[in-house]
Amino acid sequence: MDSITQAALGGALGGAVLGHRFGRAAVVAGALLGTLPDMDVLIDYGDAVANFSQHRGFSHSLLVLVPLAVVLAALLSRWQRSVSFRRWLTFTGAILITHPLLDAFTTYGTQLLWPLGPPVAWHTIFIIDPLYTLPLLVAVIIALVRPPAIRALTVGLVLSSLYLAWSLAAQQWVDHRVHQALAGTDYQTAPRMVQPMPFSTLLWRATVLHREERLEIVTGLLDGDVPLHIEGFPRDANLVASAKQLDDGRRLEWFTGGFLDYRLEDGRLVATDIRLGVPGAHPFQFVIAEAQGGPDNLAWQAVRSTRLGRPMVNEDAWPALFRRTLALSPVLCLHELKLASSGAACEGTLPPLGSQ
Repeated sequence: MDSITQAALGGALGGAVLGHRFGRAAVVAGALLGTLPDMDVLIDYGDAVANFSQHRGFSHSLLVLVPLAVVLAALLSRWQRSVSFRRWLTFTGAILITHPLLDAFTTYGTQLLWPLGPPVAWHTIFIIDPLYTLPLLVAVIIALVRPPAIRALTVGLVLSSLYLAWSLAAQQWVDHRVHQALAGTDYQTAPRMVQPMPFSTLLWRATVLHREERLEIVTGLLDGDVPLHIEGFPRDANLVASAKQLDDGRRLEWFTGGFLDYRLEDGRLVATDIRLGVPGAHPFQFVIAEAQGGPDNLAWQAVRSTRLGRPMVNEDAWPALFRRTLALSPVLCLHELKLASSGAACEGTLPPLGSQ
């Protein structure tokens, strides 16, 4: 999640645990401790792919944060003996452990058990979601103005936690709807990812990877029984295979679970993380190799990876997203990031899967 949300969560937990004893200081200390794991962004791991895939690594690992919480609690209990070690451990442990757990609800990926296993991503909440953040932020402001405000902090934590539970339920509902649409087709067993569109859990995007194309489906909880609108995007199987022969390609495949798009651009192999952002506005695109030879003997030479600039989004995209989220328009064309009265108006629209 964004830094404001993590600070609000840490401040709310800090005030709830130690607000009676330290008042505002507990909230401020909790907010600072809650942002500590994200300080890994200051580390340069050597190239763009490494920086991208090692963020939320060791600093978000429960195997690191749990011992760190114990050490900090021991030091703090020696500094303030009037507060028990158990209370300090509740303070440090709750704040440090909830940070990566909250991040795991997003799509980016969080290496909860670094250095063991792949990143964890539950895809149920967008990285910025006001409906999650506002209860915590309001509670923290109340606690800073009129400490200790334990009741307000408790209410904020309960409401935000209920919102996470709601996001899980909403994702399951959307996934079931998509699963029904895919049933009996070649796409039924293809890798699938269901995640919220920006800023809320009312509108969702399902991505399905299949052979030489991927499907993109946008559907919302306010859509009713409107048939799913499906758009197809081509995949180059040769570029996928070539990327998997490169160290950076394998690293990105591991980090994203294979949800990548590859293209040849000016003689360079560009890898795009299609999980984050939306088609046409994916923020993480990396040059990982240069083409060698001609069309008949094309080979790839690995290069030090670089990240391309964030693509520009047309100025009508955000109002269009807002209207589509509230079901004020039936279709959002992902190819162009614009609204349409029907799926037939969108480039790449596919017929209902059951009709294929």
